[in-house]
Amino acid sequence: MSTTISDTPRCDRAQLARQVEEILDATPAWDLHTHLYPASFGTPLAGTGASAADPKGLMLWGIDELLTYHYLVAEVFRVVPSRVLPYADFWRMSKQQQADHIWQHLFLERTPVSEACRGVLTTLQRLGLDPADKDLDGYRKWFTQQDPNDHVDRVMQASGVCRITMTNDVFDDNERQRWLTDPAVGSDSRFAPVLRFDPLLCDWPSAARQLSAWGYRADENPSPEGIAEVRRFLSDWLDRTGAIYCAVSLPPTFRYNGLDDTQVSSVIFREAVLPTLAERNLAMALMIGVLRGVNPRLSIAGDGLEKADVSSICRLCTDFPDNRFMVTLLSRENQHELAVAARKFDNLLPFGCWWFLNNPSIIEEMTRVRMELLGTSFAPQHSDARVLEQIVYKWSHSREIIAKVLADKYADIIRAGWPVSEDDMRRDAKLLLHDNFQNFVAGR
Repeated sequence: MSTTISDTPRCDRAQLARQVEEILDATPAWDLHTHLYPASFGTPLAGTGASAADPKGLMLWGIDELLTYHYLVAEVFRVVPSRVLPYADFWRMSKQQQADHIWQHLFLERTPVSEACRGVLTTLQRLGLDPADKDLDGYRKWFTQQDPNDHVDRVMQASGVCRITMTNDVFDDNERQRWLTDPAVGSDSRFAPVLRFDPLLCDWPSAARQLSAWGYRADENPSPEGIAEVRRFLSDWLDRTGAIYCAVSLPPTFRYNGLDDTQVSSVIFREAVLPTLAERNLAMALMIGVLRGVNPRLSIAGDGLEKADVSSICRLCTDFPDNRFMVTLLSRENQHELAVAARKFDNLLPFGCWWFLNNPSIIEEMTRVRMELLGTSFAPQHSDARVLEQIVYKWSHSREIIAKVLADKYADIIRAGWPVSEDDMRRDAKLLLHDNFQNFVAGR
């Protein structure tokens, strides 16, 4: 039986907060954007259930992968700068040596208070390991004893994630070849495929050359025949992967100037990508704001950000009402403007707190802004995880914040005389963590 929080202005705020947090913790989340893969895509770390490690495997997991994640690589160079340990020397280290270096300087010699460091601690704790042991070799031993396939279930249970959405980059030779070699490589029902094709919109000349090499008649100045070939290419890979939506990551300089825009990227987007997705009733995810290679010596850890152009998103939503756009922007300064835009377009779903925004103070701010402008009609978080176990801490930390904001909003309307039941709370939690995304990609 559902109980109702009293509409008295003296509602117990502490009790309300606990109740909301318990409900959020118990609600399964669909992680709508990650860079994770099942063991069928190969794993560099061979557990007891794996026949052999695959050096180029795409399923990244284990303590060494957690410690050498690019957030921590960038952070360790703040502590041991390149004049002490040159970048090239760090990259020549083995994965284990890099992890040892990061563990020593960020965890043992300093207090690990950053969000990336705290995330490692939360993950160890939730998987049943004791962070207080500070026993890196012991953690390694535990991970190598795990069967990679079974470990996915353990991590999903620890994180409260019921399904993981992949990022399947058709222009990545390693991944592409796996799909071509084994058509069933993406059939693990715990993982949902997503087709990613950044070069189509970010570097058309290179994409055209690659398409031609794969047997599609593409040219640098796309003709009607070339547009048809791009659509054939997309259809072939949508069929092969069974993608539930498509995605691109775009630089802050991305602009869409309307139906008369003659930029090649706009022509490809307008005449090939969006019509194909509309025909198939598939959504398009736009992740905008990455400034690549601010410090190229840091590799992927050297990327930065700038503000995106929200007016381009509004024009896309206006010009293509039959398409649906999931949008996340990397700059904090863009977040209010994006939330306002979402009030104007029902084919726009703001999602997640991406990359540099995935810090508690900013997650809370963004969630409050969105909830105050959009109610519960958005997707508050995604993990963007590249290492399997990262979903444990990213969802644990985010659930606490989402619950805090939601409890505050319930208290506000209770004071205004509107009662809130447990059923209301469970419905809202399910919408935020699962159903808003599921319904949006399904076109409902």
